[in-house]
Amino acid sequence: MDIVLIVSGVIALLVVVTLAKAVRIVPQAEVQVIERLGRFHRVLNGGLNVIVPFVDQVRQTFSTQEQVIDIPSQQVITSDNVQITIDGVVFLRINDAKLATYEINDLKYAVAQLAQTTLRSEIGKMELDNTLSSREEMNAALLLALDNASGGWGAKVTRVEISDISVPENVQRAMELQLQATRERRAIEQKAEADKNATIAKAEGDKERAYREAEALERTAEARKKEQVLMAEAAKAEEVLKAEGQKQAIELVAAGLRDNPDAGEYLLAQDRIAAWTGIAASDSQNKIVVPYEASDLLGSLAMAREFLGKKTETATR
Repeated sequence: MDIVLIVSGVIALLVVVTLAKAVRIVPQAEVQVIERLGRFHRVLNGGLNVIVPFVDQVRQTFSTQEQVIDIPSQQVITSDNVQITIDGVVFLRINDAKLATYEINDLKYAVAQLAQTTLRSEIGKMELDNTLSSREEMNAALLLALDNASGGWGAKVTRVEISDISVPENVQRAMELQLQATRERRAIEQKAEADKNATIAKAEGDKERAYREAEALERTAEARKKEQVLMAEAAKAEEVLKAEGQKQAIELVAAGLRDNPDAGEYLLAQDRIAAWTGIAASDSQNKIVVPYEASDLLGSLAMAREFLGKKTETATR
């Protein structure tokens, strides 16, 4: 009876152990490579999986998360023979566990070594200034080279970053002096450019002011010319009006002469009387006025009296 119990217990224990080995629980974001009798069988993904105990074995376990691989610091020489120290990091993700297990012995070490050799090759093509200012280009070149190589290893390189570039102290001092000289040169160039722009602006302002002044003078001259034309036209109109008045006066005189031939003598007599009246009213005491023909003056007075008498008779009739 005891033997039966012992045998039953051993069998039960073997069943439990077998079931425990047959069931594989794989965590999320992990994959396991299973070999059956030493050969690749399949890849277990996250979750509950069943394998054949004592026949199937776990060869390798990989994380499917993005992994960071450090590129060891190394000294490289640029194309202008300057020795610099450089390092960086590589980000990759396993996308084929079978290839990562059987196509490469140590994936991370291989990627790091490939990154180092690619860095030496790329920096050897560049001068120091381009190396310091062209990190994006170096990152792109590294990413392309590593991605092409890692594709056959079951991995995908997602990003490459150059983390640090160090130059010797003497080169650093020379670069600082060069940068200072460059800044001073740019400051001088900017000042010269500013002076040039100020001179141009002043010249343009003077030109514009002269143009405005000339335009104002031209407008003033035009206004004066128009004013003179208007004044000339007004004077002309005044002369025309005077001429029309004189013409009408002459016509009236002519009409009066036709009606009364003595009217002309009357008008002349009026002028003579007015002239002698003005001379008589003069304040000068140093001259004596003697008529050239006093009889003419008396005749003019008689003529005027006779003419006025005729006009009175005519009006009475």
